[in-house]
Amino acid sequence: MLEQSLQFLTPEESVAVDGALLTMPEKFLTRLTLSTAKLLNYIAKDLSTPVESLTTEQIIQWFEADAKRKQQDGVDASVLKWDARNIDDL
Repeated sequence: MLEQSLQFLTPEESVAVDGALLTMPEKFLTRLTLSTAKLLNYIAKDLSTPVESLTTEQIIQWFEADAKRKQQDGVDASVLKWDARNIDDL
């Protein structure tokens, strides 16, 4: 397993998005896209496969494994640190 700290958007990236000439929905989508690219690269490295070769099944299985780690060992053991109880806050 790779190191368990994944920063989805650096402060510098966030400032760059904030300064872009985009609407709020476009800024949200930009942040989501940047974060998704990092997460997909992380998953690919974790599975020792090129990111362009990742399948839907592999991505789902990776999320399932991360959720299982969270359930068994607590949120600090997982890569994705969100708490599903607060999902409505997103």
